[in-house]
Amino acid sequence: MASSVSEKQVMVIAIDDSEHSTYALKWTLDHFFVPVTNHIFKLVLVHAKPSATSAVGLAGPVYAGAAEILPIVDSDLRKIAARVIESAKQICFDKSVTDVIVEVVEGDPRNVLCEAVEKHHASILVVGSHGYGAIKRAVLGSVSDYCAHHAHSSVMIVKKPKTKH
Repeated sequence: MASSVSEKQVMVIAIDDSEHSTYALKWTLDHFFVPVTNHIFKLVLVHAKPSATSAVGLAGPVYAGAAEILPIVDSDLRKIAARVIESAKQICFDKSVTDVIVEVVEGDPRNVLCEAVEKHHASILVVGSHGYGAIKRAVLGSVSDYCAHHAHSSVMIVKKPKTKH
């Protein structure tokens, strides 16, 4: 099925509060959106907000005191999400990219990003690379590795160049 000429492909960009994410967003805007005025992509920015229970690390029965701490953690996570979104919007605005959809979705970033690709019928997903070593990546799990294998779209991993000392 061929898409109509006026229908833009969708690009989903993962955003979080890391410098790698900020670099990936700026790099992608510079290479795909600026200074072009007639962009070929519709831009969707997605931030995966952890749940308070996952952030605190509650896997089993709720421990004493959890009921008091969870609302505080959730409030902090909401503030971080709002900061991430505002920062990303500002970066887009500064580069004159104004037609942007921004979403905050609670959950594991791996699932959230793959689901966003499906929801928006994206043709490409952009993620920043945190540059973890093999051990840290094995323990934490790599979002970019997961998405490269599970997202139903092309995945572009943007690496921030290593700074020379």
